[in-house]
Amino acid sequence: MEYWNHIYEHFNPVAFHLFGIGVHWYGIMYVLALATALAAGKYFLKKDNYGFSSEELDKFFIYIEIGVILGARLGYILFYDPHTLYYLAHPWQIFNPFGRDGEFVGIRGMSYHGALIGFLIGAWLFCKKHNVSFGKIMDLVAISVPLGYVFGRIGNFLNQELVGRATDVPWGIYVDGVLRHPSQLYEAFLEGIVVFFIVYAWRSHKRFDGELLLVYGGAYGLMRGIAEMFRAPDPQIGYICCNFVTLGMALSLSMTLLSLLLWGYYYKKFKKEGKLIR
Repeated sequence: MEYWNHIYEHFNPVAFHLFGIGVHWYGIMYVLALATALAAGKYFLKKDNYGFSSEELDKFFIYIEIGVILGARLGYILFYDPHTLYYLAHPWQIFNPFGRDGEFVGIRGMSYHGALIGFLIGAWLFCKKHNVSFGKIMDLVAISVPLGYVFGRIGNFLNQELVGRATDVPWGIYVDGVLRHPSQLYEAFLEGIVVFFIVYAWRSHKRFDGELLLVYGGAYGLMRGIAEMFRAPDPQIGYICCNFVTLGMALSLSMTLLSLLLWGYYYKKFKKEGKLIR
């Protein structure tokens, strides 16, 4: 257990170097996350009747990947970064991977909630252009994404970022001399595995197209809200209330509430119109 407690002292976040550029474990995990989500999407596309082809799914994947990257980065700058005004005045710096001395430092700072907004915009544009049902493709996404998200949170852990709150639990990880919850791994389990099984279990009870996305939104927001109880607040923001509530917690629980309200609205709407799936 002692080795685990001090794992960051023995672990290099850079997996290897390629042409002089360090390839981080986080990047590898990000690629695995995307590959897992795409593989799950193709599996459920064949298993269930979604009304579009594997080739269309490949095109959709390009749209949402662009939306996710743009949304995640812009969301971080707007919600979390203390230098928002600087980036708004110098937009070309938003995706600049080089430091002031010209060294490659990568692009750091991504927001899940910003990624979600970018994803929805990219998905809407794709459905509009290719005449694909937005509700059906959202259901496919809802069941495909969670398992990929497991790798994303493991990547956060390996990259030694988004650390947990100080603790005295025996499985804690020392970060700069402070024992902390390995909250990234809690999130991998809660936001990835638990959310997947919730959506998967609801899949056979779906009553209208798009319902699984709302189930995902509600489940993810709740699981993220729980995980935030163990995750340290962003240092540039701190707690936003009661020395306990973080911005991520507030956004996530708001996401759950919005998902529940939308589910109630659409369920009543489709029931009234006689369009519920039986």
